[in-house]
Amino acid sequence: MYTINVRTHARRWTTVAAATALAAGSAVLIGAGPAHATGASGGASAAVLRTGLDVALLDKTVHAPLAVSVNEVRAPGSARRTALTARLDGVDGGKPFSVLRAAAADAKATVDGGRAEASSTLAEARLHVPGLPLLSVVELEAVSSRAVCEAGRSPHASVTLPAAVTVLGKRVALTAGGPTRVAVPGVGEVRLDLSKTETTSTTAAATALRLEVSVNPLKLNVAEVEGTLTLAEAACETPEAPAAPAADGVRPQGARAERAAPSAEAGLAETGGDAVTPYAAVGAAALLAAGATAVAVSRRGRRG
Repeated sequence: MYTINVRTHARRWTTVAAATALAAGSAVLIGAGPAHATGASGGASAAVLRTGLDVALLDKTVHAPLAVSVNEVRAPGSARRTALTARLDGVDGGKPFSVLRAAAADAKATVDGGRAEASSTLAEARLHVPGLPLLSVVELEAVSSRAVCEAGRSPHASVTLPAAVTVLGKRVALTAGGPTRVAVPGVGEVRLDLSKTETTSTTAAATALRLEVSVNPLKLNVAEVEGTLTLAEAACETPEAPAAPAADGVRPQGARAERAAPSAEAGLAETGGDAVTPYAAVGAAALLAAGATAVAVSRRGRRG
């Protein structure tokens, strides 16, 4: 009776030990390998024209803001427009007036992988403000700006300008010596800030032209127009670098593990094993240890 009880307990202990070993082996295999997480970041934006004007009517008791953007886009996106009109109550009886006319007005912004890029181009353009339907504030042949932010590289911003522009009917040479001022008696004054670029460790921005306008048309019920006109803007922020591929020896997880399974099974087939070989090895070791323990216990029982 005593021997039978010992063998029964030994068998039970062996079964429990084997099950415990298999469970432990499964937990180790499932938990193997690090977890990776990646997040998207970065950005790009561009605009051909941005206005921030205050329009005062003749009696100066009414101020009408004119804030519009032409082809303002954010990644991913692109836009093209060659003409823009606007309306303001009290200006020329509420009729639409031209703000921009151009042969080409393009803005693009993209973010792809570890690269963000924005660009803006304006060609053969004429800009008008309310009250000056026939006289352009500025006429230009072509301007463009570009901003590039790429992971692992310094951001870059650049601007392309013509040699000269026409401001309030006057031909003006563009220089890098500082802002250019153009004054026309009886009409007003325009200040031009040229080619502004800014870069940091992760961002870049470029503006081709920025005009500060102060005119007094005294036409179409408009007394004064003051504010800014910004041409050809581009900006970007560096995205995160694409995730590097997993190093050799790291057990893939999830979908990657499913894709890698055929090659792993093929390797096991060459040695005569299969996908459950690791579990069988762990179980066999546990059973061997349990059997040795059971034999020792049984021998002590017979001696007693």
